Amino acid sequence: MNRRNFLHSTGVVSALAAANQSQGQTESKPVSPNDRIQIGCIGFGIQGQSDVRTSTAIPGVQLVAAADVYQGRLTLAQERYGKDVFISRDYREVLARPGLDAVIVATPDHWHARIACDAMKAGKDVYCEKPMVKKAEDGHAVIDTQKTTGRILQVGSQRVSSILYAKAKDLIASGAIGQVHMIEAFWNRNSSRGAWQYSIPPDASESTIDWDTFLGTAPKHAFDPVRIFRWRNYQDYGTGIAGDLFVHQFSGIHFVMNSHGPHRISAMGGTYFWKDGRDVPDLMMGMFDYPETTAHPGFQISLRVNFEAGSGEGADSQGFQFVGTDGVMSLSVGNSLTISKRPRERDPGTTAETFSKAMAQAILQEHDAKYPKVDQTVNTFQPQSQEVYPLPRGYVEQMEHHKNFYRAMRERTPVVEDPVFGLRAAGPALMSNVSYFERRTVQWDPEAMKMLS
Repeated sequence: MNRRNFLHSTGVVSALAAANQSQGQTESKPVSPNDRIQIGCIGFGIQGQSDVRTSTAIPGVQLVAAADVYQGRLTLAQERYGKDVFISRDYREVLARPGLDAVIVATPDHWHARIACDAMKAGKDVYCEKPMVKKAEDGHAVIDTQKTTGRILQVGSQRVSSILYAKAKDLIASGAIGQVHMIEAFWNRNSSRGAWQYSIPPDASESTIDWDTFLGTAPKHAFDPVRIFRWRNYQDYGTGIAGDLFVHQFSGIHFVMNSHGPHRISAMGGTYFWKDGRDVPDLMMGMFDYPETTAHPGFQISLRVNFEAGSGEGADSQGFQFVGTDGVMSLSVGNSLTISKRPRERDPGTTAETFSKAMAQAILQEHDAKYPKVDQTVNTFQPQSQEVYPLPRGYVEQMEHHKNFYRAMRERTPVVEDPVFGLRAAGPALMSNVSYFERRTVQWDPEAMKMLS
């Protein structure tokens, strides 16, 4: 095995520098105390808090406002970031704050499109959590609003900002593993939190929660704190495994392969273990057919996410495998990239024994003349070469993604995961739900970004 330092492997430094420069991954410029980006967070739950924590670790970024339908989250925002943080249950009051430069949209999925559009119309840049939209058709309104307002919108799937995926993209483009016709990705979980069994605060009530605002355009339902604090488990508000996790896998694959998406989608699965009232599966598998384009050959994707995986949630609980004609590239998420190759058979063998003795002898003579003195001791079923590119110690993909967003804001430059990219990643994920619930194959147009049938 050849284990290389990711940043100093032969031929990698310049390639990574170029890739990082194209993605805005140069070091952040010093920020004057008076040159601050003021942000608001709409949806200060688990992911919203993570986004704010990452954003405010970047010099020059300050949280000044937060909106959430649960009062306890607003109390927490001021406990962590100061009493001067403006808080409200109405996100429109946050958008109306003077001096606000951008918002993080980390609400339940069914609110993403509307709030993102309202924010851009209010003159704010937007960091919108994935999936960008709950309904594929709503993505076009987000794209149009971004174009007409000229605001910056970045979707929050951090892998597209990672040097690991930049390196993978370079390797695929250079033909390091030949042509790729099959890609596999998996994500295993085996815990209550991993299956969205989040804590419910004892004070959850109609006095501490604005239930009607939470519902928004979702179907009317009697107050139920389980549905708000574990909203990912319900189709009314979330997008299940496909929208929460498949979309990460699509984002990474589309970036690496320079692809716009599949044209045939089929998914299946079930709710086998977490029978807690949820109406989305706890295990889901999908097959996706990508047509040949000028950017890449035709290929197939196999995705699987399992919330009841006995293997647990260790370092190898998720990953990708790009299977090429000349080798395999494996990505251990947040860890390393490995290229494995083995030589093709030097002696393909024969099926001479299935013919008459005379014909078998003729076949063997011809074969021996064509493949003389082949070393039969070589095990062609084991990798004969392997290169490993570990990520630098302390490197955090999410931090790089947020840095890219704020750098784009300062310099008014494009982001790597804009609304078009966001819809092309969300669309196949959302179509996976259509396939699963309607028990059929879905036809998708990756260029027009719409379902055909």
